[in-house]
Amino acid sequence: MDDCMDFDGNGTVDPAEEFWGEEMLCGSREEHNALFGDDGDFGGIEWEDHDDFDEDSEEDSDFELESAGLFREDLEFMDEDERREVLEEAGLDPEEFEF
Repeated sequence: MDDCMDFDGNGTVDPAEEFWGEEMLCGSREEHNALFGDDGDFGGIEWEDHDDFDEDSEEDSDFELESAGLFREDLEFMDEDERREVLEEAGLDPEEFEF
């Protein structure tokens, strides 16, 4: 590994830094599986195969909000105009959410 993997700046790349460096360089599920024998972070939800996603459920809309870095609890304290603006800036349609 290069010195760029020396995350703690001590001048040497220890085994943990080497592991995390390799982990960060994986660009696909196949690469991760070849290096580490599992899917790693690539084993997540594949939305095209996820049949029980319901846009109307509060749990799924909370997931959508959190994926955009927003939290329902914070949005509930905002006035309607401010909330609409924040949702639009996050690329979400304010009409899809109920507060």
